[in-house]
Amino acid sequence: MNNANAAKAAAAEIVDQAVRLHLIEGEGWEDPAPLVGRAAGNLPRFPLDVLPGWLAEQVAGVATETQTPVDLAGCIGIAALSTAAGGRAEVAVRGLWREPVNVYVLVALPPGARKSPVFAAMTAPLMQVERELAEQAAPLIATAELERKIALARAEKAAANATRADALAEQEAIGMATDAAMAAEAITVPVVPRLVADDITSETAASLLAEQGGRLAVLSAEGGIFATLAGRYSGVPNFEVFLKGHAGDMLRVDRKSREAEHVERPALTLGLALQPSVIRDLASNAGFRDRGLLARLLFSLPVDLVGNRVIGPPQIDPATVQTYNDNLRAMVCALAEWTDPAALTLTPDAAALVLQLEKEVEPELRPGGKLGHIRDWASKYVGATIRLAGLLHLADHITTGWARRSITDATMNRAITLGRYFAAHALAAFDLIGENETIEKARVILGWIERTKPDRFTRNQLIKGTARTQFKTVTELDEPLNLLEQHGYVRREPEPEKRGKGRPPSAAYLVHPQYHESEGR
Repeated sequence: MNNANAAKAAAAEIVDQAVRLHLIEGEGWEDPAPLVGRAAGNLPRFPLDVLPGWLAEQVAGVATETQTPVDLAGCIGIAALSTAAGGRAEVAVRGLWREPVNVYVLVALPPGARKSPVFAAMTAPLMQVERELAEQAAPLIATAELERKIALARAEKAAANATRADALAEQEAIGMATDAAMAAEAITVPVVPRLVADDITSETAASLLAEQGGRLAVLSAEGGIFATLAGRYSGVPNFEVFLKGHAGDMLRVDRKSREAEHVERPALTLGLALQPSVIRDLASNAGFRDRGLLARLLFSLPVDLVGNRVIGPPQIDPATVQTYNDNLRAMVCALAEWTDPAALTLTPDAAALVLQLEKEVEPELRPGGKLGHIRDWASKYVGATIRLAGLLHLADHITTGWARRSITDATMNRAITLGRYFAAHALAAFDLIGENETIEKARVILGWIERTKPDRFTRNQLIKGTARTQFKTVTELDEPLNLLEQHGYVRREPEPEKRGKGRPPSAAYLVHPQYHESEGR
């Protein structure tokens, strides 16, 4: 190597060492995000005070009487609001940005936690108003069916006359038969109104959405819906309708007996209470996360009160129940006839709060940021908060929310508080979902780092320092090291320039200053 090249190489080495020292000494590092272990007991409790009074009193009363965490009734209450308003309103944020006000909520509690009674208490008004709407529609349905039956008989008679008509009268008879057939076809028989379904297939959900004008809620105290979506009956995963039903993207429904239908703005609501093991099992179906279904869920992992419940607690005040029932019913009825969604807007102060939240969240989406490893979910975080603001606004103004169209900064602040609750629980939920082989291997590497405290290491050093049974080849380090990098524990150094022949140097990683001996120097 001549003197010029040697000087150039020495200068490059000095720069590399300076960059490495800059990183090792902690500048630019953020606190690493835990791989697992966010215990439910350390998670925030449901912020009851953000709900309108009539809903908050119902939630508190149901939680007290059933001796269940407030989170359970609170989250199902939000799903009930979404059932009442979903598909009938949207929030115009700015420009082309619109957020419908339907949400997917999932609460995880172990068996024996009294999920079913809470579910029944919070959804009872929806079932009642569904029955009332069905009763009101019954005479209209009967009349339309009779009219259609008569019109079809007339059309058949006209068609029969056309087949017997002589050549002179044939054209007139065909015209009369055509008119009669079109008149029969124009008679639409209303469908029986449905607000709620339970365990349902994607195909049935799509059909019901088309029949019900694009609005439907799937509410269940069991987690069977995920097995169904994964292909329990068909053997083929199918949850396209649940993706489009959250986003409001146009849905095409193909039918064997009639023409395909288009649901222009489908609005599904999902309200589930299930066991934590179901959340953990979601990892077995990669499609749930890869396709974006899990990113649409608002998770809640409350503290289980079993073993610490009060015996013989006070019962909920009947007046509280009646007010809740009346208000939720009124909310459903006030929005039931809407076909085009009411556009809710933001006051300037509320819009400023949205911008502030966006600025807060965006940096956290980077690799190593607090939300970097759940960026699929966190990318929808602000949008979910806006949806919650829309629901709170409509619940504050039960029959006039669509007319009082401006969401205030006070309402937006309440929604932001609720959004922070769901963000904290989402981190814990994705920990459960991520408890797989990759995380276990990442834990092994992190354990080695904690024992040896290197400020820098190569893959070769790592594989020599761990048991042969844990990593048989260097390539098995790829996924766990990528995970540690996403969580902010390590940073991969830029690939060094290859000099001469032979294998390239082993990839090297810098270690977060919290985990090596140079900390505090």
